Amino acid sequence: MLASPAAHAELLLTGAGASFPYPLYARWFREFGKLRPEYHFNYQAIGSGGGVRQMTAGTVDFGASDLPLTDEERHAGLVDLPVVLGAIAIVYSGAPDGLKLDAVTLADVLLGRIRRWDDPRLVALNPELRLPAAPLVVVHRSDGSGSTLVLTDWLASASPHFAAEVGVGKSVRWPVGVGAKGNDAVTGVVSMIPHSLGYVELAYARQSRLPVAALRNVAGAWVRPTLAGIAAAASSVTMPDDFRATLTSAPSPEAYPLSAFTYLIIARHPQRSDKGRAILDFLWWALHDGQELAPGLDYAPLPSPLVPRVAAQLRSLSSGGPE
Repeated sequence: MLASPAAHAELLLTGAGASFPYPLYARWFREFGKLRPEYHFNYQAIGSGGGVRQMTAGTVDFGASDLPLTDEERHAGLVDLPVVLGAIAIVYSGAPDGLKLDAVTLADVLLGRIRRWDDPRLVALNPELRLPAAPLVVVHRSDGSGSTLVLTDWLASASPHFAAEVGVGKSVRWPVGVGAKGNDAVTGVVSMIPHSLGYVELAYARQSRLPVAALRNVAGAWVRPTLAGIAAAASSVTMPDDFRATLTSAPSPEAYPLSAFTYLIIARHPQRSDKGRAILDFLWWALHDGQELAPGLDYAPLPSPLVPRVAAQLRSLSSGGPE
């Protein structure tokens, strides 16, 4: 439960990290601010890698990442908690709506092995579409990004070439393409460059109205990024006690493979107890009342069985979780 408003003075709470959940976080900060006007949030969407680095350095009060912390980061006193689910969409311009891509073919696009829209491999996957006779421009993230890690994990598991040449990580060396920092910038570049293709969080894809590709999941079904597909992915895997779960191989036929949990990061022992308590109050609200705001912004709420497990972790934190 939230503490009494009288228990808090005016506080500025600074955060940094993933751009993946930023549209929802911005809404959460506004709505929570109506209940707790003494709390003021300043969040910079600089990418998951930047958020973890700033939390490790102690320069922000909370961080955000689209992937769980490493053992080393947790041993340094950081705690990561899943707060909502989203999807990474493959967006493009200058080609018909309805594009289908499997992991191997998309890997070859991002490796530069497929350089034209009318490549026979793309045509074979999309016989019903009139693909343009034009070069295909790849747009990728240039910053450390949880979205990049999720995407590269999916592609590397299907393509030995991709695993060897690019690998899996938040920051990778892309062999071709144009780099852009953050979901917003990638969306903008794909919108501006004809016949380009990139990857962004679903909310950004919807806002830009760019076409979105359907992907083939491990069950062999073609699935578009929808709230139902995200929920199916989350509900078909078992979340371990350490909250580290990968959804790219979710077995459900309805699962969208580029679904992911996103995490808020806090210090186990915050430098200021008043800020620690304020952030826990916000997290408690986001975990409960804030979940209902997620679908309206193209995010999926946490599976209901997971909520009490995250709440129990909040209560256990040394700065005093909500009672």
